Amino acid sequence: MLISTPFNTLYKLLIIFCLLSSALPGCKKHEKVSPKTASPGPEIVIGLIPEQNIFAQMDRYQLLSDYLSARIGRPIRWQVEPHYGTIIDNFRSSAVDGAFGGSFSYVLVHARTGAEVLVRAEDLNGVSTYRGLIFVRKDSGIKSVKDMKGKRFAFVDKATTAGYLLPLAYFKKMGIENYAAYLKEVYFTGTHTDAIYDVLNGKADIGAAKNTVLEKIEATDSRIKNELIVLERSPELPESSLTVRKDLDPALKKKMKQVLLDMYKDPEGQNVLEQFGARRFIETTDKDYEAVYEYVRQLGIDLQTFDYGGRK
Repeated sequence: MLISTPFNTLYKLLIIFCLLSSALPGCKKHEKVSPKTASPGPEIVIGLIPEQNIFAQMDRYQLLSDYLSARIGRPIRWQVEPHYGTIIDNFRSSAVDGAFGGSFSYVLVHARTGAEVLVRAEDLNGVSTYRGLIFVRKDSGIKSVKDMKGKRFAFVDKATTAGYLLPLAYFKKMGIENYAAYLKEVYFTGTHTDAIYDVLNGKADIGAAKNTVLEKIEATDSRIKNELIVLERSPELPESSLTVRKDLDPALKKKMKQVLLDMYKDPEGQNVLEQFGARRFIETTDKDYEAVYEYVRQLGIDLQTFDYGGRK
């Protein structure tokens, strides 16, 4: 059995350039703060999970940061993280003030730092949840866990629910205690998009990812519908949410939350939300993550000691 970690080198370089270089016009524009947000106060740093292409991520969040900055009177800087677990590390070291992150990332950072979740977005159809999926190619011959023996599985990241906890819970439910030995190869792609395309293109036999990412790809790539089939789905889980440091100024925390909750009432806010791909933001609490905590209990995971950065 082989375990590998084929993080795309180009992807890493793009992150490094986008965060450190002012020479790339496509990156430089995302470091600018809207003129209306100029303020003597220190900037607020918000991390972003590497869920999709980093430039698409930054483009999506730029208008949101301009809108939010103008109303809280503080500049905001987005910071795309190379791994899901990096967000947890940065919360622990206070390198970020907040993050838009996934459900398991939130549970981990909440358990270790007391970070507080504020809001998450409803999409244009009013949906604020996602499901994890386990999928294969239709022509793979894989129809059940029995057919997965000796095959290659593409996970996303150890700090994800859809891309890691779901497969673990699936194998446990099916009586496979040592999934790594049962499979020929397991590896982590780093993004849901890469996990989907690795299966689609035959690099992996089985993959796990979020349904929302798969559906976005499906809108422009008919191969998703024609060539992939879903074998397992998770319960509904909260979509990426804004979580902030426990010790962030309470007044600032309250103001950020209220601005985001009220955006849909403002014509300018409605325009920003539409371009962001959301109808509105809704209040989110720790109780919304019960399905994730249930996975944690089923798998016997200790949130304080779990090695979210490991690749095995």
